[in-house]
Amino acid sequence: MKRIGLFLLTNIAVLAVAMITMNLLGVGSYMQGTSLDLGNLFAFAAIIGFAGSFVSLAMSKWLAKMSVGAQVIKQPRNADEQWLVETVRRQAEKAGIGMPEVAIYEGAEPNAFATGMTKNSALVAVSTGLLRHMRQNEVEAVLGHEVAHIANGDMVTMALLQGVVNTFVIFFAKIVAYVVDRVVLKNESEGHSIAFIVVDIVAQILFGILASMITMWFSRKREFHADNGGAYLAGKENMIAALQRLQTMQPGELPDQMAAFGISARPSNIGDLFRSHPPLEKRIEALRATTQDQLKVA
Repeated sequence: MKRIGLFLLTNIAVLAVAMITMNLLGVGSYMQGTSLDLGNLFAFAAIIGFAGSFVSLAMSKWLAKMSVGAQVIKQPRNADEQWLVETVRRQAEKAGIGMPEVAIYEGAEPNAFATGMTKNSALVAVSTGLLRHMRQNEVEAVLGHEVAHIANGDMVTMALLQGVVNTFVIFFAKIVAYVVDRVVLKNESEGHSIAFIVVDIVAQILFGILASMITMWFSRKREFHADNGGAYLAGKENMIAALQRLQTMQPGELPDQMAAFGISARPSNIGDLFRSHPPLEKRIEALRATTQDQLKVA
């Protein structure tokens, strides 16, 4: 129920931002009588597409805390929490970014993620399962991986990419719906018919599946960069050890908006093209082939 509530709240915020933006920019209806205004349609698609990705990005820290129950360490209560905060602080300084918030969330399985709208206002969260089942040097490498995601600007880059693909999904879906409605079914009434709405929904689903292949491909590439950055911040052997440890365990699930920035993810049920993370063996192989002078962030 909590995730449904957060989903509805996010979508209400997206619609509000989109409507305000369209009013400010003077974007009119993309349906002019029985004709399709491609200029207004593209503007509509871009506003809706980017509003969705950037509202989610702007709300990402709050959504993360609410969805997984992450508790920010404001004042360390024990040596483990003190070590977590100091390790992230040291890595953030080395990476040249502002100190992220550090949080812990309840989860029997190991995982961690980073999120936030800017490099200097981010959040790094780890599960209790990760702290319980991994050695300290391995946890340090996982933290380095997440700090590297922040330093590399992956959250903003993914939001931009998502905005672009959202735009084209909406744009082309409505063109397909218009062609089916007006040309194939020869509907001559003004406005949206039931056929237009149904075809639009189906086309958005199909184009959305194709678009997710693009975003997942990019996500997999960013994982290699984050591993490289984690090796730079915490040591190459520690990063390899952390990935090897993850090979022996089932990663904890994360909400969709954070899954791409987790340390690991479960394989997709619909094929490797829809994986947000490369196989762990390929990540380990890539790190082993990397020389010390090739390790870096940003």
